[in-house]
Amino acid sequence: MKSRSFIYIALFTDIIIAITKFIVAGISHSSAMLSEGIHSVIDAISQVLLLWGIVVSKKKADDKRPFGYGRELYFWSFIVSLIIFSMGGCISLYEGIQRLKTPAAAENAIWSYIVLGTSFIFTAISAFASLKAFNKQRGDTPFWKAIKNSKDPSVFIVLLGDIGDLVCLIIAFAGIYLVNLSGNPLYDGIASMLIGIILILISLLLVRESRSLLMGETIQKTTLNQIVELVEENASILKVKKKLSIYLSPEEIVLQLTAVFKKDLTTDQITGAISSITGTIQQKFPMIKQIFIEPVK
Repeated sequence: MKSRSFIYIALFTDIIIAITKFIVAGISHSSAMLSEGIHSVIDAISQVLLLWGIVVSKKKADDKRPFGYGRELYFWSFIVSLIIFSMGGCISLYEGIQRLKTPAAAENAIWSYIVLGTSFIFTAISAFASLKAFNKQRGDTPFWKAIKNSKDPSVFIVLLGDIGDLVCLIIAFAGIYLVNLSGNPLYDGIASMLIGIILILISLLLVRESRSLLMGETIQKTTLNQIVELVEENASILKVKKKLSIYLSPEEIVLQLTAVFKKDLTTDQITGAISSITGTIQQKFPMIKQIFIEPVK
């Protein structure tokens, strides 16, 4: 089982950071700081839901779910993406608009700077842990291509969330700094709105990727071609006609093949060939948990 320590690290840092941000937002009356506090709360909720999705996805198959509960992770990842969009982004955007309508001078900026700096350090630690897990998963694949091809949403959701956090912390710092430099409180509202827009953009990306996984994705074409070559090497097979696959979870794939067997094979010989082919495929591709091979003419 893959280590999920990066999620626990992200959860711990988000809880601590959220508490400190809200305290300082109350002291400094900063809209940008309040938005950052909301952002951290949403991130913490996201980690909890991802962990829940991982737990329930490990449940064994039963009569109700004969293919298992693996797609629970994809469902909760989709929910997390929507939460970041509807709660994090929209609330921050709304808070910024309200501050533009009724600007108020921020106070005790030094506390805001301290919290933002500390938050940046903790978030960078979390981002490093999630980036390490992501790099291990993607290998030599380019970053954005790996995001698109990834079948484990828990990794890229935490990673993009951390990257978004770092960008938003910089924006919050800039907003508070400009308010104290110029005396114009409108910068605070603008910073809050920018934070909201960034959260919404990240969420749209996550929603798209999570939805794709929830709807069902096939394994890569190169892998399917390797499987076909492996099957057609069997002496009982003439040709593979169809190859269908779907991810049920990051570590579980269902594969269905329709193959033309050699003529004059007995039922026992076909059954034996199917058993042999199944074992060969699973030995080389252990994530393919269930294989269905249908003989056709």
